[in-house]
Amino acid sequence: MDIIRVKDYNELSEKASQLVVGQVKTAIHSVLGLATGSTPEGLYQQLIEQYKQGNVSFKPLTTFNLDEYVGLSDDDPNSYRYYMNDKLFNHIDLPEQRAFLPNGDAADLENECRDYEAMIRDAGHIDLQILGLGLNGHIGFNEPGTPFDRRTHIVDLDESTREANARFFPSMDDVPRKAITMGIGTIMDSKKIVLLVSGEKKADAVSKLVNGEVTETFPASILQKHENVTIVADEGALSKV
Repeated sequence: MDIIRVKDYNELSEKASQLVVGQVKTAIHSVLGLATGSTPEGLYQQLIEQYKQGNVSFKPLTTFNLDEYVGLSDDDPNSYRYYMNDKLFNHIDLPEQRAFLPNGDAADLENECRDYEAMIRDAGHIDLQILGLGLNGHIGFNEPGTPFDRRTHIVDLDESTREANARFFPSMDDVPRKAITMGIGTIMDSKKIVLLVSGEKKADAVSKLVNGEVTETFPASILQKHENVTIVADEGALSKV
């Protein structure tokens, strides 16, 4: 597990962008795993800028997002499809037909999970997966207690996760209670993982990740067992490591 210590969020976003662009330039047909939330927004802004400057093309890529809320349509402003379109996809040359997210509004959610897992497998798995870190150690929406071998599945969102995401919704009542997420087993099949962590509020979680025991009660701890993980974290997030 490599740790890249950066000064602040801006430097974190720049460093993450360098890692992604390096991957894309090294293997132009890469499969990228993408994340949502506030932490990767700076990364996506950097990637858009790199594209506008002519430094990188995303046209040959395939992308798979980690997760999507159950019950939200693609055009719902709180869906992760809407987020990805707004924050990245609408501003680069990645073909729409190769930018995949789970369909949280599918009529048969169990079948959607199986199909999504099959698409990732058929693409050759993820070459580089971007992750964030939840306060309770969740990666994707894999909450504490998720088996490490779990594949793409439907999850009941932990109340702490719903509370953390409530700022994006009109009220707590509007925050979905379920999501589809890549499983931990799916994530661990990724060839490279880049974990982005910012802020002192994540310091305890980072300390557990780096120094704690590997346990399903703290899902991110399994990353200790992956052979190619890079943590990009600012001084606040690393203050207890």
